[in-house]
Amino acid sequence: MAIMKIRGGDLDLVEYEFSTFAPGKNLKTLGLEKKKFTLRPIREKVHVRAPARIHLTVLDMNRFAPDHPGGGGIGFAIQCYCTAEVRCTKKAIDIDYNRAPIIENFIQVFRKVTGYKGGFSVKVTDHEHKHVGLGSTSTVMIAVATALNEAVGSPLTVTQLRHLIGHNYVEETADGNIAFGFETGVGPAVSVHGGMALMGDELSLVYHHAFAEGKNVYIIIPPTDISSAGTQEFDLLMNKARTLDYRDRELKAYFFLMDLVPALEHDDLKKIGEVIWEIEFRGSKRAEVEHHSYGIYHYMNLLREKKLEFVGMSSVGPSIAVVTGLDKNAMKRLIDPLGLKIAIATKVDNTGLIITRSP
Repeated sequence: MAIMKIRGGDLDLVEYEFSTFAPGKNLKTLGLEKKKFTLRPIREKVHVRAPARIHLTVLDMNRFAPDHPGGGGIGFAIQCYCTAEVRCTKKAIDIDYNRAPIIENFIQVFRKVTGYKGGFSVKVTDHEHKHVGLGSTSTVMIAVATALNEAVGSPLTVTQLRHLIGHNYVEETADGNIAFGFETGVGPAVSVHGGMALMGDELSLVYHHAFAEGKNVYIIIPPTDISSAGTQEFDLLMNKARTLDYRDRELKAYFFLMDLVPALEHDDLKKIGEVIWEIEFRGSKRAEVEHHSYGIYHYMNLLREKKLEFVGMSSVGPSIAVVTGLDKNAMKRLIDPLGLKIAIATKVDNTGLIITRSP
């Protein structure tokens, strides 16, 4: 694949080769394979339902890259779900999912770490909203990882699973291979715990708390023909975004610690919305929004002028998340004159993963 240039400043220019590889290669076990895990495979089928995420911002783009997870960030879980069904088999690995390479790769990571010699039958259903900022890949991966773990007796902790996903986070390519992608760890953390999570570097979970219980979440996807995936995403995240985070990362961290966390503790949706709105103009988040040629700022400002409590773009967009007490009819009446439509009407998920079994 192409060699991409990363520029963080006048004296900060490096090249990164987007190399692809077959599933099962370049496995990162984090040294966990040295431990002796006790495995107790079960006969039942394991079902895991994982909520999708809204990723509000990375804390510092300079602290992560493809094949180097981290960077910190914040996000929250929504009631839009991916599911994984897993059953242990003797040897065969059978995957029922249209993105099988990413699942196959993690299965090989999991087998190498745990020492499991058998196979798996895996069926995945995702929320079908890809590359619009809802974290389809990370949500699917935490659902699958949790189901694999449960099926063999839960030898790994939630934290170990999150870290294995982060360090082996990949996206599939057109030729059926895979390549390392960007991962802050926000998605798997909020999928596991529900609510809103604050992440530090190296996939560390700093804080999580219930968020906007009983409020409504509306996902609005404004019209745009600008890509938020592939090389366009790389150029955005690793160039302009890094430069802006050099400038604003300390301020963003201050906002999180001194304003966002207390607002979450007091369930103050209006204050939380004010912090997020300020973040939209700071550091890498500004680069992500401006990637859509200022159109997203225009739409978000129109929504803010309607006195909606919380308005923010998810990930590299173009999805805009609105959190408010307004019901769907009232929301529709408010945004119809703006030329906007509700793509998804849901709520915050404050529960997180749900694991069940069946014969």
